[in-house]
Amino acid sequence: MKTIVKRVMKIPMLLLYHLFILVNRVDTSIILFESNLGRNYSGNPRFIYEELVRRGLDRSYRCYFILEDTSVSLPGSAGKVKRISMLYFYLFAKAGTWVSDTRMPAYLKKRKGTIYIQTWHGTPLKKLGLDLEQVSMAGEKGLEDYKRKFALNSKTWDYLLSQNAYSTRIFRRAFAFDKEILEIGYPRNDILFHENDPGSIVDIKRKLGLPVDKKLLLYAPTWRDNEHYGHLTYRFSSGIDYDYLQEKLSRDYVIIIKAHYLVGEKLDLEKYRGFLYQFGASSDIAELYLVSDMLITDYSSVMFDYSLLRRPMLFYTYDLEQYKDSLRGFYFDFMEEAPGPIVITSEQLVKAIEEYDFCEYQEKYDAFREKYNHADHGDAAKQVVDLICQRPGGKLPPS
Repeated sequence: MKTIVKRVMKIPMLLLYHLFILVNRVDTSIILFESNLGRNYSGNPRFIYEELVRRGLDRSYRCYFILEDTSVSLPGSAGKVKRISMLYFYLFAKAGTWVSDTRMPAYLKKRKGTIYIQTWHGTPLKKLGLDLEQVSMAGEKGLEDYKRKFALNSKTWDYLLSQNAYSTRIFRRAFAFDKEILEIGYPRNDILFHENDPGSIVDIKRKLGLPVDKKLLLYAPTWRDNEHYGHLTYRFSSGIDYDYLQEKLSRDYVIIIKAHYLVGEKLDLEKYRGFLYQFGASSDIAELYLVSDMLITDYSSVMFDYSLLRRPMLFYTYDLEQYKDSLRGFYFDFMEEAPGPIVITSEQLVKAIEEYDFCEYQEKYDAFREKYNHADHGDAAKQVVDLICQRPGGKLPPS
């Protein structure tokens, strides 16, 4: 019912949007940012904006973040705009720059004079876009309709960020994208270069309410296309026996659970208080990378970011065959390239944690980093801000 009401209310807003386009010129001083469909302040758009703040350029531009929850605190002078509000449509009709890490809704028409920087949100293991052979996602009518909408959407992008040469090749084909790809790494990973030191890590742990006297395991799985209970809202799939993990690991470890932003389920962790910590969509995973001693994931692109830290990674893939063969399909031989143990039961997972030997996986880890980490150098946000500033009508950064 809530979704139906929202759609009905959107109709007069769209009429106003087209009126706003008719009566307003594009303003190159306005920059709009959106992360994860407005569900949080995070990711590549966040760190591009914070580079503007660092250089004092948030006062030269008029920056706005699109958010579902406008109570979020932002640094600098950015305004907060409620998604699908009148101000939302007014600003999209005028803004000279859009910065987003996911596709914009089809009803937003990019005007001549506006540039759209699509930062995207990960290096692909699982197939995406026009490479998909089937579609099980919430709200999709079928594969051909999904591909048609995706191709139309990607035509609106002016720039696309890529984390490595491997991604660049896939993005060209999977997104049918023929404009400029910036193979510069991801702005969200710059923090992994600049704050990867003991003092900063302890500060982040205290800020997040995490213990400083235990090892931290970050569990960050992806979402399952076919496990949803609403439009763009997915269930949390785990398959982990948390009772067993608590029994075996709680003396030395705690576990941080960070679900994908499309997962709307909040777990009941009361019985695991002090052992399991869940962080929702409002938390930026980059900080969780920094504080964790080991990553547990499955098929998520978090593996490509986390490998920058050169810390242990484990792959808990209880549904590997179904996911690979029935849901998505992979771009590379995951079993061959994974730079860490692949396990399918909670017992195997505990054993892999307790007996992990980095030397055993060093050769694979080095090859993984060479293939996927070569473009990240800690200056991706700077390069994007320079691009914005150097466009016609842009504001030059301080010398």
